[in-house]
Amino acid sequence: MADLLDLLYAPFSFTFMQQAFLIVVLVAIPTALLSCFLVLKGWSLMGDAISHSVLPGIVIAYVLAIPFTLGAFGAGMFCALATGYLKENSRIKEDTIMGVVFSSMFAFGIVLMTKVQSNIHLDHILFGDPLGVSWRDISEAAVIAIAVIVFAIFKGKDLLVFIFDHQHAQAIGLPTKVLHYSLLALLSLTIVAALKAVGMILVISMLIAPGATAFMLTRRFQTMVILALLIAVSNAFIGIYLSFFIDSAPGPTIILLLTTNFIGVFIYTAIKNRSIEQQNINASPIDTQIT
Repeated sequence: MADLLDLLYAPFSFTFMQQAFLIVVLVAIPTALLSCFLVLKGWSLMGDAISHSVLPGIVIAYVLAIPFTLGAFGAGMFCALATGYLKENSRIKEDTIMGVVFSSMFAFGIVLMTKVQSNIHLDHILFGDPLGVSWRDISEAAVIAIAVIVFAIFKGKDLLVFIFDHQHAQAIGLPTKVLHYSLLALLSLTIVAALKAVGMILVISMLIAPGATAFMLTRRFQTMVILALLIAVSNAFIGIYLSFFIDSAPGPTIILLLTTNFIGVFIYTAIKNRSIEQQNINASPIDTQIT
């Protein structure tokens, strides 16, 4: 029994594992909160676009010897602003513009990496490396998580009005442009925080899956947020824990758990809705009178 307990507690005895647990939880919190807003607004592709666009910013930050966080954030905001400008000044739809912008920026980043001799490992940027984070990375993730939480607490209701009815938000005097760009800025910061944990590719799932899964379970926004947080934090924690024993990459393990939850909830809600429809059909009176 003692040997079994020692085995179960083994992941917590290593400093690098403790740091991995901390950073994935700190990343799970803001991604879960933002996922609720992104799913409701239909901005899932925006998260995809910004996450891909940070690569050239990271390479340029390395060349200029400045923190990677600043370079990645600057590139992410450039992508968001460029998308908004092109949308307002052309007849092209937003999803088409985002596809062009993020793919070109990602390609530009790859070209820069091939031309600049650096110690930046592409795999770590794409898929994350939570087992190699430092306390500085954890501190940055904590600050970003707090910023997103504070924004959600004080501006969450205004943002909901902006998401559901942009014209009504303008009519009642809400600063719609401030809300718009604040959401983009927090999205960029959250993606930057998630780079170390799950990478620019896998962060897309953390920005979509928790909110999408919670959306299928409830119609109340407050409940949706709570469920998304529980789903994201628990899957992040369990994913790191499982990866220790099955010797798998932590980031992909977390995403597979989130995907499994999504599929499970989808099947559950589909069966539940079909059962309710069948009950309604059986309960409704059928006119069999022949005239």
